[in-house]
Amino acid sequence: MITLFHSPRSRSTRIVALLKELDALDAVRIKVVTIPRMDGSGGRDPRNPHPDGKVPLLDHDGVLVWESSAIIQHLAELFPASGLGIPVGDPQRGPYLSWLAWYAGVVEPVLTIKALGLEHPGLGRTFRTEAEVVARLADAVRDRPFLLGDRFTAADLLLHSPYAWFGKHGLPEIDAWVDRCMDRPGARFAADFDARHAAV
Repeated sequence: MITLFHSPRSRSTRIVALLKELDALDAVRIKVVTIPRMDGSGGRDPRNPHPDGKVPLLDHDGVLVWESSAIIQHLAELFPASGLGIPVGDPQRGPYLSWLAWYAGVVEPVLTIKALGLEHPGLGRTFRTEAEVVARLADAVRDRPFLLGDRFTAADLLLHSPYAWFGKHGLPEIDAWVDRCMDRPGARFAADFDARHAAV
């Protein structure tokens, strides 16, 4: 039994999109729960076993997997037929894992720091600046449709998600890449799923 704990229009929306892309919707149950929202609405759901009351959380036969990058890697390897993951031995495995880790270790902290209006030289030295993040992404997709070339992978699904959420950036390379990612079946399914469950 695999269960995804999900709250509509949250970080877990990208995992719903991933399940569609993996053709895993029949194998993974989606349990909709509430979470505390930044505007003060919502609240911690006692049905959600996440230690912080957040989403996404994956329960795989009683073993909990948390954090989007870990859940994405776990699911892509559980359902390899989709081709969204990069297997051990493939020369693109290293770049693929690096993009997943870079999202968690750099992109999300940088975007959060910006949203909070915080500035300190140490933050830029530790995590990079938003300009450096944008430059890295733009360079990666300048001459190819996706981060690893012609192939859409789970790394694209994760890395484009903040721009799908907050709005595109304005750089043609990044905006075109985000458009390609948002035009995928997974993104369309997740948007519809969340619209139907938004009252939770």
